[in-house]
Amino acid sequence: MAGRGPGRRSRSDHRSDLGRRVALRREQLGLSRETVADRAGVAPQYLRYLEERPASPSAASLTRVARALETTVAELTGSEVLPGAGARAPGGGTPELIELDTDQCYRLVAAHTLGRVAVAAPEGPAIVPVSYVVTDGTILFRAPADIARAAGAAAETAFEVDHLDEAQGLGWSVLVRGEAEVTGPPDAGEAARAPAVRGPSARARNAPGPPGVPAGNAHGHKTWVRLRPSRVTGKRLTLG
Repeated sequence: MAGRGPGRRSRSDHRSDLGRRVALRREQLGLSRETVADRAGVAPQYLRYLEERPASPSAASLTRVARALETTVAELTGSEVLPGAGARAPGGGTPELIELDTDQCYRLVAAHTLGRVAVAAPEGPAIVPVSYVVTDGTILFRAPADIARAAGAAAETAFEVDHLDEAQGLGWSVLVRGEAEVTGPPDAGEAARAPAVRGPSARARNAPGPPGVPAGNAHGHKTWVRLRPSRVTGKRLTLG
């Protein structure tokens, strides 16, 4: 059988894992190449090459692209640390803490599926990792029964989603506070709406729940809790 010539190779044959992650993140945010390139201070042609071809970008340029995509170098590279990358930018930048607006906070929360809930448990304050999904402007998560009861009994419950890149000295954190109630698993209607979040941002996206988990709650030892946000704040540690 004749081999496939170079001219017949598909574009995906040339795309690296980095390129796929960059393209996926840009599509998640609903941004054009031109918009991301303008934010990052690079040429659109460079961004296209980065998405479609194996590339070895400098730490400085990849950091700018990551910032433009509201993510980190570690997420784009699969936690690989670029040579020479450290807590300070290659150009000498210093980490700077900035406030995120409400729309940015909702977009970050909707793009992830793992967070932490803080409650006053019988044995004292507790922070517990949970999986969650955003639906109809609320956060629906599963937690151990005692944690769920504590969250439901509290006047206000705190829920955090974050990402820290220690290698780059960058990261972000979103804190959602509101009233929580113990509830049942999502119904078929909510499950169907999950990929298209109803929230303050028309461009926000829901992250689906963990794969393979049916709506009927495959985790019988955990309880569903619905958090209705009343206050949403966030901060990003970026390079100034």
